[in-house]
Amino acid sequence: MAGPDFDTEIKQLQATMTTIGQVLDLDGMRAEIADLGEQVAAPDLWDDQDNATRVTGRLSDLQGQVDRFSELSGRIDDLAIMVELSREEDDADSLAEAERELRKVQTAVESLEVRTLLSGEYDAREAIVTIRSGAGGVDAADFAEMLMRMYTRWAERNKFPVEVFDVSYAEEAGIKSAEFAIHSPYAYGTLSVEVGTHRLVRISPFDNQGRRQTSFAAVEVVPQLEQTDEIEIDENEVRTDVFRSGGPGGQSVNTTDSAVRLTHIPTGIVVSCQNEKSQLQNKAAAMIVLKAKLLARKKAEEAALKKDLKGDVAASWGDQMRNYVLNPYQIVKDLRTGFEVGNPTSVFDGEIDGFLEAGIRWRRGSERDAAAADA
Repeated sequence: MAGPDFDTEIKQLQATMTTIGQVLDLDGMRAEIADLGEQVAAPDLWDDQDNATRVTGRLSDLQGQVDRFSELSGRIDDLAIMVELSREEDDADSLAEAERELRKVQTAVESLEVRTLLSGEYDAREAIVTIRSGAGGVDAADFAEMLMRMYTRWAERNKFPVEVFDVSYAEEAGIKSAEFAIHSPYAYGTLSVEVGTHRLVRISPFDNQGRRQTSFAAVEVVPQLEQTDEIEIDENEVRTDVFRSGGPGGQSVNTTDSAVRLTHIPTGIVVSCQNEKSQLQNKAAAMIVLKAKLLARKKAEEAALKKDLKGDVAASWGDQMRNYVLNPYQIVKDLRTGFEVGNPTSVFDGEIDGFLEAGIRWRRGSERDAAAADA
């Protein structure tokens, strides 16, 4: 079997990196890094903690993006040198190693290229994820917990901090719902393609007769808001309930009524938080989530209005979108992109980058098609 055409493939990688660099606007990013660096060096930076957190977070994000681009460009240059030396020495082992490195670099470049597709208004934000069990009884509750673990494991693999706001445990097993934040730039843009109904098919571990069970869970992702976002809430339209925090099986994890549930009366949106120690802290955290959900609802209503005006009757983004089949065969398949993996265990352990990248490319393609149709 013939080996790769190193010269052609390396040139393609270099051309792709040039395009990525233009899209990222590296010169602009470096100029912003210099400006933010001056702000960080100011002795009064932490007099305004919210601004300091924003500045240092933005600086870390930009520096990380520039470093990632530079490191990958360096790997491509090193690969070209490795191939040249291997050819001069006629070293088959070194050429084989170069081929392995080529494939790794190609994967890394494809992943970086996907980041450039995240250019939506809120794509750069952190994400708030909500998971709810659907039809399927105890299996659905168990499935919802499996999905929560899948996303938190994905975050752990990428060293993204996870903050759990609320978990409502089911009586027998699993969870009724969960709400948590993933604190990383572009977490929203990346995970927003996970929105929709997820379907699990397996032999139920809760059925004494060993029958196959189909169960469902819903995933919702909204962007974390910033202080500059304009979303006003009339306090008279929010009902606040306090209750005692609890864990699996009703086990008490707090002896005071510190957990908080907020209900936005006009929309019926309900948000709970029991992660913090004090009632005030829980209310503040719950309000952050409520505002994020209200903003997401506002944007969805605006998008729906645009579709109505266009007469668009196509199925909307966010319906049933992925099947997880454990019996009679094993496969996880995305129904929109066609991307599939034959190892569900690895998927549930957080290896979902392939699904995320395929979903982001699919969404961008759908947006281009819609724009062309409007033209």
